[in-house]
Amino acid sequence: MKRRTFFLGLAGLAGCTRQQKPRLNVYIWSEYIAPSTLETFAREFGVHLHHSIYESNEELLAKVFSGNSGWDVVFPSHYFLKPMRQQGLLAPLDAGRLPVLGNLAAELQHPAWDQSLDWGLPYMMGAAGVVHQQSVDAQAQSWDLLWREDMRGKVTMLDDPADTIGAALLKLGMPLNSTHPQALQAAKEALVAQKRLLRAYLNSEARQQLVAGELHASHLWTTTSLLAMDDSDALAYYYPREGFARYADCAVVLKESTRKHLAHEFLNFLLRPEIAAANAEESFTTTANEAARTLLPQELRDSAALYPDAATLARGQWFEAIPPDAQRLRDRIWTEVKAR
Repeated sequence: MKRRTFFLGLAGLAGCTRQQKPRLNVYIWSEYIAPSTLETFAREFGVHLHHSIYESNEELLAKVFSGNSGWDVVFPSHYFLKPMRQQGLLAPLDAGRLPVLGNLAAELQHPAWDQSLDWGLPYMMGAAGVVHQQSVDAQAQSWDLLWREDMRGKVTMLDDPADTIGAALLKLGMPLNSTHPQALQAAKEALVAQKRLLRAYLNSEARQQLVAGELHASHLWTTTSLLAMDDSDALAYYYPREGFARYADCAVVLKESTRKHLAHEFLNFLLRPEIAAANAEESFTTTANEAARTLLPQELRDSAALYPDAATLARGQWFEAIPPDAQRLRDRIWTEVKAR
């Protein structure tokens, strides 16, 4: 999942003091945390906090796969927890060091992918839908908009295999996490048919093209869509009626980390309501922290995109970890579609 801009380290941590302070290395999605959060943690805990960003789960996994990446805390999406755990990349969380876990939303206290929160602390929730120019006829609120002939050259899909294969499956009335070869073949055919209409597979890069009016519609994550809408009153967003993908990005401590105590301090710091609210406001993202929601500005707290009603959420489907054989088939399909 690619998402936004790069910055590194923190202002005010002078070179003469850097070597005297403990260090914590945090690798996170771009524009996913408030600068004030990093600055406050560094100051309060007397540490040098080194921060950098990645743009997709696959990029994150490639970076940490060796077990010698140098990072302490990273933020994979929930369906990457199982494969990362199986590869021996994660350290178990110590709930005793996270005394305010109760601040999490009820549905994330015991999520299906990690029922005791042994491996990942839910940080933000998200989804993928369709953002479009209001001048476009999108009354059907369907995935079909992105397959319409009149959208040729003015539409993009996410450069993300799980999301984009998932969108094709949902468009066809099939489950987001289908592993059936015939279903996946049908999704491949739908994506191949769509390819001639696409400008590109894009993630964060679609934002400015939408704002500039160069794109008529994009398959995009809610948070990126809202950032674009904040820059342009001409844009609107919907969750397709056929269903949509949901995910939760989770803070985890890498097994390779030699600073696990400090890493837990950082995770517990992220659970503070005022800190979680600042991060959600900065990133236009749905906070996993229920206690933080009441602290948000009203326009975010009442946003139907960030906090959909029960009927809309009922159409959402959580990503699941895919069995290896089916994942290999999906990977092959994605490679073949991209190569067309």
